[in-house]
Amino acid sequence: MTVDDRFIRDFRDSEEPPAGTRNEIVTGPVSDWATDFSHHEPEWAADPYPIQDDLRGRCPIAHTGRYGGGWLPTRYEDVAAVAYDTERFSSRSIIMSNYRPPKDIAPVGSVPPISSDPPFHHDARKLLLPAFTKKAVARREEATRAFCHSLIDTLEGLEVVDAARDYAQHIPMRVIADMLGFPPEDGTRFRKFVETALESVNLPPEERLALMEELFGYLYAQIRDHVANPRDDLTTYLVDAELYGRKLEPTHVAGTIALLLIAGIDTTWSAIGASLWHLAKTPADRERLVAEPELLPTAMEEFLRAYAPVTMARLVKEDMHWRGVDMRADDWILLSFPAANRDPAQFDRADEVIIDREVNRHVAFGLGIHRCVGSHLARMELRVALEVWLERIPVFGLADPSAVTWAPGQVRGPRTLPLRIG
Repeated sequence: MTVDDRFIRDFRDSEEPPAGTRNEIVTGPVSDWATDFSHHEPEWAADPYPIQDDLRGRCPIAHTGRYGGGWLPTRYEDVAAVAYDTERFSSRSIIMSNYRPPKDIAPVGSVPPISSDPPFHHDARKLLLPAFTKKAVARREEATRAFCHSLIDTLEGLEVVDAARDYAQHIPMRVIADMLGFPPEDGTRFRKFVETALESVNLPPEERLALMEELFGYLYAQIRDHVANPRDDLTTYLVDAELYGRKLEPTHVAGTIALLLIAGIDTTWSAIGASLWHLAKTPADRERLVAEPELLPTAMEEFLRAYAPVTMARLVKEDMHWRGVDMRADDWILLSFPAANRDPAQFDRADEVIIDREVNRHVAFGLGIHRCVGSHLARMELRVALEVWLERIPVFGLADPSAVTWAPGQVRGPRTLPLRIG
């Protein structure tokens, strides 16, 4: 089979909906976070930390009947235990929604390697490592810095800017587009794809399926273009890559690119935005970082701890009694790295943001075999974005605190962030 043969068929030709389990969509106010939690409700998006702190004290492993049933551990030790336990928890779907893919999709999953279980996971992850080493990431810093400066240039003369929409979101969009060899002008489409994957889980199945088809239709078009016109980028690398002596399956190539596009954009966009939000509302920290720029790498790790954007999901493999609760096969379990990062049993003054915190073994990039493969890239983008902003715009504050909005779901960060300049 030639390379071209793999991508000829349009995956949308099938008239059968994807196999798996769909359950009733339940929305609306939460009655009790211990028994009815939902990470897509507005109060969670606005400020999940008091909710997590309350649960950690009275019901450390919360339950919900929504999404077909799921669990939410809030203690560091419980989150870590699940993250390291691949025998009892599967990664075949990492977005908690009203759809569970069939069990036979494991061990590959739909977006490898993050959706992959052992032993496949190790080999799929290994394919990506060369693109995300410190050395490879360092080669992208100069272009990233220049792009950040160009974004600031466009804000010249404005009194109020939206730091989320006008700055933070564009940086990872450009970096990921360059890595994948996608048109940089498609950034607005990337934003829609992010929202499709992470924020639309409570849409009716046919609507969500149509949105996912739009995403993968775009990806397959880009892949076919790379097959016809190979170049030196990550997409061509995946098209040409081999595993177990064979070229990758089309679904593997497209799924991995979907992962890089969505996770690579939203997580970093959210981290940059949350950091700027903190500095805007905390003048003392902002002034200190402007005066002591050498402190930024330490402060950045504290922002990642305190405002960790990412929560991952797992599926319970078999019925079991686990740490005091009875879990059923195919129950969801949410790994809230933000909750783990604010556990006072693990971090001193866990609810405070201490920008010179010396000991900070946070888990913003996850734990276990699925720890973020792009952590070096995310750190570079966050550092450069903050360096350039503080250099060019050293004085800023919240224009209207009530106008700040946050993304719901499993990746949380500011979606609108109006800042007053000067």
